[in-house]
Amino acid sequence: MSGEDKGLIVFRGQPLVLYALEALCSVAGRVLINANRNQDRYARFGFPVIADATSAFDGPLAGLLSAMKAASTAYVMAVPCDSPMMTGDLLRRLATQLVDREAEVCVAHDGERLHPVFLLAERNLMDSLEAYLVSGERKIDLWLARHRLAVADYSDHPELFANVNSPDDLAALEARWKVAQSGDQQEAARYEHR
Repeated sequence: MSGEDKGLIVFRGQPLVLYALEALCSVAGRVLINANRNQDRYARFGFPVIADATSAFDGPLAGLLSAMKAASTAYVMAVPCDSPMMTGDLLRRLATQLVDREAEVCVAHDGERLHPVFLLAERNLMDSLEAYLVSGERKIDLWLARHRLAVADYSDHPELFANVNSPDDLAALEARWKVAQSGDQQEAARYEHR
C-alpha cells in the first residue's frame, strides 16, 4: 500500500480498522488496538493502543503476545485490520468451535485455506508464545501446531476473508461491495472469483 498504514486506509467512507473494531466490540468486553506506528491516530478511536511486545516487528504473533500481556481475560481474540467484511456474529464461530473441540486455540478456515490471523486463544498460552518468539521462530502455523487446535469452518462465507494488500485489492473490494448492495448476486460472484 505504498507505505500507508492499512488500518487507516478508507473503505466505504471510514478507516479499515473501524470494521474490525465494530466486529470485535460485538463479541468482546474489552478491545485493544495493536499498532506500532500512528498510535496517536489510533487512540482517537477510543480504545487502548498497544505496541508489539517485541522490538523486532515479529509479525502477527508479536501483536498477539502484546494482547495476551495486556488482557485480563481468559481468552484473547485477534483479527486483522484489513478484512472489513468480517462480522461479530461470524466471529462467534471461533468461540463455539474452541469450546466444542476443547481446544486451546481456534482459527478460521474458508473452505480452501487457513486464516490463522482470525484467532481465539487461551491467554495462558502467553508463555509458550513468548518462548517461541524468543527462539527466533515467526511462523504462526508452527506455533499453532504445538497446541490443541480447533478450526472454525467459514466455507459458507469465504468472502469475509477478502483483505486489502494493494490499491487494486481496495478497488476490487469497493466494486464488490457496491454490487452486493445492488442485490446482483451473479455480478457479485463474478468479482468474488477474480
